Amino acid sequence: MNRKIRQWFASASALRGMLSTFAPYLGAGIKVTKVAEDFSAATVELRQHWYNTNYVGTHFGGSLYSMVDPHYMLLLMRRLGTGYIVWDKSASIDFIRPGKGTVRAHFELTDERVEEIRRMTAEGDKYLPEWDIDILDESGELVARVHKVLYVRKKR
Repeated sequence: MNRKIRQWFASASALRGMLSTFAPYLGAGIKVTKVAEDFSAATVELRQHWYNTNYVGTHFGGSLYSMVDPHYMLLLMRRLGTGYIVWDKSASIDFIRPGKGTVRAHFELTDERVEEIRRMTAEGDKYLPEWDIDILDESGELVARVHKVLYVRKKR
């Protein structure tokens, strides 16, 4: 990882600021509102504006997916350190109801989950941890659920 990228990961506030000003996020209206100092959690929101509303008056499905795309990968990279390879492997999204207004997603990466991943990759094997991320509207109703699979392996 080059020096400039490492600086983006240097602190939770630096990561939050970098992601919130990342051009694809700015253009979609996505904002990272919280990253825990220990990189154990993050919260992201997508506010509805004229420029991110589709033909039928709801959030674009692609924007709903974009808001959750990199976060488990980034949190896990930071928690595991530079001795691991972490990639997004696959994802799917299930649209439950139309998304309107402000929608939010929360990510939690527990110590137990990190230790599980360390244990499963200790011998150099790949591991494919999975998460479900709920995207909720302002009233707490489920708008969409994203299923993410990461690829993790200890560097040789």
